[in-house]
Amino acid sequence: MKKIFWLAQAAVFYALTLIAALLPAAITYRAGALAGLLIPRLIPKRQAIAVDNIRQALPFMKAHPLWNSPCDDAQELARETFKNLGRSLMEVCRLYHGRGEDVINSIELRGREHYESARAKGKGLIFLTGHCGNWELVALAFSSLFGEGMSVVARRQNNPYLNRMVERMRMRYNSTVIYKQGALKGILATLKKGQLIGMLADQAVFREDGALIEVMGRTAWASKAPVVIAQKSGAPLLPTFIHREGQRQVITFYPEHNFSGDMSDEGIQRETQALSRYVENYVVAHPTQWYWVHRRWKRAGEISDAA
Repeated sequence: MKKIFWLAQAAVFYALTLIAALLPAAITYRAGALAGLLIPRLIPKRQAIAVDNIRQALPFMKAHPLWNSPCDDAQELARETFKNLGRSLMEVCRLYHGRGEDVINSIELRGREHYESARAKGKGLIFLTGHCGNWELVALAFSSLFGEGMSVVARRQNNPYLNRMVERMRMRYNSTVIYKQGALKGILATLKKGQLIGMLADQAVFREDGALIEVMGRTAWASKAPVVIAQKSGAPLLPTFIHREGQRQVITFYPEHNFSGDMSDEGIQRETQALSRYVENYVVAHPTQWYWVHRRWKRAGEISDAA
């Protein structure tokens, strides 16, 4: 019975993404925004989480020097967040079905010299990012932009048919997945070959996998994996983010992060905090382009996390 359900789910996914991909490119931006507005109606709990997260983060963001948003209403910021999610989904659908050249061609690169400097070291390269903008596009577009693919760390889909479909899509763009379970060995092997790894490091983790830090003025658990992997491998770590400017995408490479070399618990915590600041700065500068719908502060003692 489960197999039938999984097959049906994969078929529906394929059909919906194909319909989205076949829409004329000229209306993708507007259609994506409309699709995004449907998300809160389908999963209202996620809208409530996004609004609550934004509301609690607003005092910190408004006091930050990078804050430049004309809007400080949590409801409106959440609404724009879902519209951007819808646009990103529409773009990924086009890429999934091989119709996304216009999406890739819309990308502007900033800070390319930081990428080239880190790449020249020949030790592999770790891209540190978060669920920011169209984060999927970074890995999928990399082969077209630089002639080499990127491996990303991700969770395996419960539905094996859906998982296989996503894998095939990634392979089309010379992008591969290293699954989280037992990922350390695969990541280190990839870096040892001088290849590229993309890591999303902005979600809550369990105590045994993380360090307790501050995120936008609130206590949160953060993955210490990027710190440990960078130190073990010796590979440069490059904070890299994508954001949307109208119908154009901008990928920004920041300078390589310099580690202190202190691998004590306190040293790892300090470095984890430092890496989190890159994501934090992004969120403040682009408050409607982060994935507010997850409970970033759960398991860290926040009362609201129980909801």
